[in-house]
Amino acid sequence: MSSITIDKLIVLLVEPSTTQQRIISKHLNDLGVHEIDYSLCAEDALSRLCLNKPDLVISAMHLPDMTGTDFLQKIRNGDSCTDTPFMLISSETGVRYLTPLRQAGITAILPKPYEVEQLKQALYTTVEFLEPDATEFEEYSMDNIRVLIVDDSLTSRRHIIKLLNGLGINQSDEAENGCEAIKYIEKEYYDLIVTDYNMPEMDGRELTEFIREKSSQQGVPVVMITSESDEGRLAAVEQSGVSAICDKPFDPNTIKRIIKTSVLN
Repeated sequence: MSSITIDKLIVLLVEPSTTQQRIISKHLNDLGVHEIDYSLCAEDALSRLCLNKPDLVISAMHLPDMTGTDFLQKIRNGDSCTDTPFMLISSETGVRYLTPLRQAGITAILPKPYEVEQLKQALYTTVEFLEPDATEFEEYSMDNIRVLIVDDSLTSRRHIIKLLNGLGINQSDEAENGCEAIKYIEKEYYDLIVTDYNMPEMDGRELTEFIREKSSQQGVPVVMITSESDEGRLAAVEQSGVSAICDKPFDPNTIKRIIKTSVLN
């Protein structure tokens, strides 16, 4: 059982509006979170991150010195705190802002205004990411499971690897696109393949079709993790033979469920 619980989370709230700070803080307090530090801008928050790493960063999109997207990229590209869970609370819906956030391994994107239940679920997701509860896998030999992670985003691959490691899965290979993934598939056997959809050279749908039609391991479970919202494209992905489609950001419990039902059975 995880030793981290919601009431033990240390949160850094980056919000230029003091009114929004009070509203979000009250909701966090009501949910049991009481260790909250505050920043009005990204640069101050980055300084605080270097001094005292929080369990979770909650940020607005539009900050005085940069966007929340740029702020997260600075965290992910830094020397420390690169894997710190990050939650966005914003009314922003622009693809050019949100897609890079999803690619960087964001924990949750909450609308403004949000429902308190949405915040609660995002906090549970944070806890599960920090310390995945692997007790349900204790009877299995997780050391033998081998996973191929296919994503052109390094930070996204790191995010998935950290989660898998927390479940006891430590054998994984990484590919930046479908073409590179095929080279691995032709020489290694995998128990699970986790792939992004939108990638250069060969996307996730094309990779899945290759696996199902031309590879020597046509029955391997394939999980597609994507921020794609076009229903036509998603339908094509489903028809390609994926085992499951997960949104970015994804719930760690989704990966756990797929491992239990498709890999261990």
